[in-house]
Amino acid sequence: MHEVKDCSLILEGGTFRTVFTAGVLDALMEQQIVMPYIAAISAGAINAVSYMSNQPERTMRVLTTYRNDPRYMGARNFLKEKSLFGLDFAYNIVPNQLDLFDWDTYYNYPGEVEFGLTNAYTGKVEYKSAHTMTRTCDILQATCAIPVLFPEIKIDNIPYYDGGLSDSIPVKRAIEKGYSKHLLILTREPGYIKQPSKTNKWATKLFQKRYPRLAAAMNQRASMYNTTMQYIEELEQNNEAFIFKPDRAIKSFESKVDQMKANYEVGYEQALKQMPELKEFLGIQKGTPLPL
Repeated sequence: MHEVKDCSLILEGGTFRTVFTAGVLDALMEQQIVMPYIAAISAGAINAVSYMSNQPERTMRVLTTYRNDPRYMGARNFLKEKSLFGLDFAYNIVPNQLDLFDWDTYYNYPGEVEFGLTNAYTGKVEYKSAHTMTRTCDILQATCAIPVLFPEIKIDNIPYYDGGLSDSIPVKRAIEKGYSKHLLILTREPGYIKQPSKTNKWATKLFQKRYPRLAAAMNQRASMYNTTMQYIEELEQNNEAFIFKPDRAIKSFESKVDQMKANYEVGYEQALKQMPELKEFLGIQKGTPLPL
């Protein structure tokens, strides 16, 4: 096992764009690279849990198996759970009955792992320890709770939504934790600039009265994202960041399983190709033997 000492792992969200992330992380697991600190947002956290449980291919298998299953994602779920996604099915039945999640390995992951959630009252990001997550994935549900498509998820009686609303790429959190080098797995193509969307504007108006600070955060989301990306580019220029990102645009709500598998392969192959450079960045010496 290669236990890295001084570099964070940052995982961007992006719904089904993160099949790319799954490919990169599976390559890391094959090389037994263990990161000391992980900060993940939204669907990036879905990938983080499979990495923590050391279950290669699990994220890809679950997403491709259930992407078009109406129990996992479908309008009928709104009738029961006020959600496009079947919350009980996706976060309880799948990991605990259908595609068993290795909870013991997950809880024993040796590094610190945090998932970012957006507090609906304050509109600010809060980081929760992944090691405190329940077996019905409460924290994971909260960081993935896209407004309108999800209901608010309450933890300790506080309503939370998607962490990406207030901190799309949590590299500054890693810096606060004392890390000066960062491995980032992003899900947008090179040159992407986020623009305010009509859907986001509508959702912002919807939340204006009930959660005005959440609405304000949503209104600033595009600007915040672009500023963060400029900062990450500076880190990369200073050799303080190593970045994986897809070489082409990936659909957030991709429904074609063959395309999802292709997007996964893009991440996996990119990681294999860049593994020597990554190991050098992480301080893993050439020829370091792995345990038998």
